[in-house]
Amino acid sequence: MSLEKVEILGVQVNSLTMAEAVDTVEGFIEQGNSTLIATANAEMIMRATYDEELCHILNSADLVVPDGAGTVWAAGYLGHPMPERVAGYDLAQELMKVAPTRKQKIYFFGSAPGVADKAKTKAEEWYPGINIVGTRNGYFSAEDEVEIIKDIKEKQPDILLVALGVPKQEKWLYAHLKELNVPVSIGVGGSFDVMAGVMQRAPLWMQKAKLEWLFRGLKQPSRIGRLMALPKFVLKVMASKK
Repeated sequence: MSLEKVEILGVQVNSLTMAEAVDTVEGFIEQGNSTLIATANAEMIMRATYDEELCHILNSADLVVPDGAGTVWAAGYLGHPMPERVAGYDLAQELMKVAPTRKQKIYFFGSAPGVADKAKTKAEEWYPGINIVGTRNGYFSAEDEVEIIKDIKEKQPDILLVALGVPKQEKWLYAHLKELNVPVSIGVGGSFDVMAGVMQRAPLWMQKAKLEWLFRGLKQPSRIGRLMALPKFVLKVMASKK
């Protein structure tokens, strides 16, 4: 399936629905090659305007989904309307939902100690029959990487979900993608924290009103500095329109 791409501030983002994203990922799993999926919100795209390595990784990824109202708005403003937002958290849940019937194996890597284990327990509760073959927290040194990669390779997951935050998760996956030999690897940011109940997700009405960014800022005042990327993103997109 050929998916349209929209360039937003130098980053190529796929224009697709959640159903198309799931179908694409399932196709990647069937093919069995090592693929990288990125979830591009406004903050990530803004960072890529000055982080050349991240920009290169995003434009080399096999799939870049529009994770965030800002990304969808930008595409529409630039004259390429996208059908919907495909949030990384929701994409991960959709993939976990179908994993048991397809007998797929999943590995959780990232977040603070104990969080991935709690997320695994929740996934097993929500998706009966799911096979989470391994978990590993995101606190590690360069010396630990050999053991982490060895464990992932031995467990042979079909899907590797990595929650190390942007851009660390994208850079780590890109550096080790071929060595890991996992069909699908996705950077999922704070998804394990939400699943584990460590971090609350915005109420549905705020998600629908495209105010999830505001909810995160109110819940985590330390994020305010990062959220300032949003107005800068809007201005930069407006300035980029030819």
